[in-house]
Amino acid sequence: MPIITTDLVALDVDAGGDKESVIRLLAGRLADAGRATDRDGLIAAAMAREAQSATGLPGGIAIPHCRSPHVDEATIGFARLSPKVDFGAPDGPADLAFLIAAPEAGGSQHMKLLSSLARALVRKDFVASLRAASSDAEIVELVEGVVSPAPANPAAAKPAAAPAAAPVDERPAEAVRTLVAITACPTGIAHTYMAADSLVAAAKEAGVTLHVETQGSSGSTPLSAETIAAADAVIFATDVGVKDRSRFAGKPVIASGVKRAINEPAKMISEALSAATNPNAARVEGSAGASASSSGPASGGVGWGTRTRQILLTGVSYMIPFVAAGGLLIALGFLLAGYDIANTPDGETKSLGNIIAAGNSLTNLPSGGLTQYLGAVLFTLGGLAFGFLVPALAGYISFAIADRPGIAPGFTAGAVAVFVGGGFIGGIVGGLIAGFTALWISKINVPKWARGLMPVVIIPLGASLVVGLLMFLLLGRPLAAITSGLTNWLGGLSGSSVILLGVILGLMMCFDLGGPVNKAAYAFATAGLNVADPASLRIMAAVMAAGMVPPLAMALASTLRPKLFTEPERENGRAAWLLGASFISEGAIPFAAADPLRVIPSMMAGGALTGGLIMAFDVTLKAPHGGIFVFFAIGNLVWFLLALAVGTAVGAVAVITAKQFASKKDTPAESSPALANA
Repeated sequence: MPIITTDLVALDVDAGGDKESVIRLLAGRLADAGRATDRDGLIAAAMAREAQSATGLPGGIAIPHCRSPHVDEATIGFARLSPKVDFGAPDGPADLAFLIAAPEAGGSQHMKLLSSLARALVRKDFVASLRAASSDAEIVELVEGVVSPAPANPAAAKPAAAPAAAPVDERPAEAVRTLVAITACPTGIAHTYMAADSLVAAAKEAGVTLHVETQGSSGSTPLSAETIAAADAVIFATDVGVKDRSRFAGKPVIASGVKRAINEPAKMISEALSAATNPNAARVEGSAGASASSSGPASGGVGWGTRTRQILLTGVSYMIPFVAAGGLLIALGFLLAGYDIANTPDGETKSLGNIIAAGNSLTNLPSGGLTQYLGAVLFTLGGLAFGFLVPALAGYISFAIADRPGIAPGFTAGAVAVFVGGGFIGGIVGGLIAGFTALWISKINVPKWARGLMPVVIIPLGASLVVGLLMFLLLGRPLAAITSGLTNWLGGLSGSSVILLGVILGLMMCFDLGGPVNKAAYAFATAGLNVADPASLRIMAAVMAAGMVPPLAMALASTLRPKLFTEPERENGRAAWLLGASFISEGAIPFAAADPLRVIPSMMAGGALTGGLIMAFDVTLKAPHGGIFVFFAIGNLVWFLLALAVGTAVGAVAVITAKQFASKKDTPAESSPALANA
C-alpha cells in the first residue's frame, strides 16, 4: 500500500486557526481513506505528542507525528495551508503540514520511508516544489519520489539509518577535520533524521567530514570503533539517552536537544570544532572499555539540576517493577492465607508465611491446607521480590552515573543500606556514592593490558570496596538514625499533622501524573511499606487513593458535561474509568496535556482532599498497587471509597467550572512544565 495517495492531500485549505484543527483535518482524511481505524484516537495520540514539544520547523513546515494502535501501516497526510497555522516554530507559522502516522509496533521498512521524507524536508528545492505544486497528484509524486526505495532516486536509495558522511573538498586528508554525531528523538520518526541531514549539510558547507548515527525507529547502524577513534569531537543531538554512550568516552562533546541541530546546525558544527582544540572542553564521561546501553545523560550541555533529576528518576523507574510485582504477590498471599502469615511466632526469627513456604510442600500441607500453603508461597515470593527495592534503586542510580560498571557497586550499596537499616534514604546516598566512585575510577589512566579489566573487574571491585567501607564505617549509623527517626515521626503523627501529610502527598501524586514529583511520592510510600507499621500503611493508602483521582475525575467530568470536551477527550474519558480504578494516574495525561492550566490544578484539589480524608479516616493499605482491585488489602474500605468518591467529585466539579468560566487562550499545552517528564 502506498504511503500517501491523492485522497490524503489537501491543497490551499483553511483548516482553522490552530494546530489541533489541522491535525483533525488530516486525521479525518486518513480515517476516511481507511488508513486509520479511529480518527479520534489518532487525533489524541498526535496531540499528546504535540504536548511534549512543538513540531513546527524553520521555513514554514510542520510535522505533527505519532505512533498509534489505530494505524496499521505507516501513512502520510499533507495539507498546504492558507492561512498559515502556528506549530511553534521559532520563525513563525507553517503553510506546509505533514501528519505522519506510524503503527504502535512500527515496521522497519515503513520507518525508513518516513525517515526519508524527514530527510527531504531539509532540502530547499523539495520544499519549494511542494509550494509550487498545482495538483494533489503532483504532491503525491513528489513525496513518493523521496520515500520510494527505487535505486533511481538517490535520496531514497540511501538507507535511512546508515551513518551519513558529508562530502568534502579535494584537499589533503590530514587537513580535513572529522566529527561524529548521534541524533535521536522520543518517537524516532522525523526529528532524528532531519537533525542528521541538517548537520551533514552544515558540515559540507564547513568542509568537515561528519559521520552520523541515527538512533531512530527505522533502525541504527552503529558507528565503527575506527570512525569514533578518528573523530576530533562528538555531537549529541538527542532528546533521549544515547545508546552505548561509553563508546565515545574521553571525546570532546557538544550536547543539545535534537531540535537545535535542525535550527542551528552550523553553530553546532562550529562549537564542535572549537571543542576539539580546547583542552578544557566538556568530554564524554565513562570508561572506554565499557560497553553499556545507557539512558543516562550526556555531559557537555546538560545542567547538573537536570542531570541529578535524570539520575534519581532512573533509579526510581527501575525500582518500581520490583515494588509492583512484589507488593501484589504479597497482597495475593494475604488474600489466600490471611494477614497472620506476616506475623512472627514466639521463638522464631521468620514470619509464619516464610516458615510454611520453607517447611511444607504439596505433599506435606500445613494445617490450613492447600490455600494456606499457596498463600504462604506467594507471600514469600513477593517478599523476596520486594527485598530488591532498595538495592535496585541504588544499583540503577549508580548505573545512570557510571553505566554498566556502576551496577554491581550500586546494588552492593543498596544491600548494605538495608543491612545497616538505612532504608530508602540509604539507598539513594549509597547509589550516588557508588556511581560517582565508579565514574572516578574509570577516568584513571591504566596500562593498556589492564583496560579490558576495568569495566568488569577493577571498577566494580574498587567502587564496591569504597562504598561498602563508607557505608559500614561512617554513614551506616547516621543513615539508620535518620530513617528510624523519620519512621518514628510518621508513626507519632496525629490529628492535623497527619492530615496535612495526606494533603501534601495527594498534591504530589496529581501534579505531573507519572513525572518526577508523582514518582517521588510513590517511592516514598512504597519504600517504607511495612505490614507491621500502621503509619506506613496509611501513607500507602493516601498515595494510591490520591493517584486514582485524576483519571476518575476527568472520566466523571467528561460524562457530566461532554460538550466541554472534544470527541477524543470524551473517548479518553470512557477509558479513564478503568484506568483510574486500576491506579493508573497516566490515564489523565491526554486531558492535562491539552489544557494543563485548568486541568492540573483541578486534579490537585481533588487529590489533596482525598489524601487528607484517607489520613483522617485512618484508612490503611497493605498493597502498593492495584487500585480498587486489591480491596481485600484495604483497611476501612468504606472510608477509602468515600474519600475517593469525594476527591473525584471535587476534581470533576473544579475542572468543569474552570472550563466553563476560564478562557483557554492562555493555556497552551506547551506551557506546562509539569508534563515535561510525564
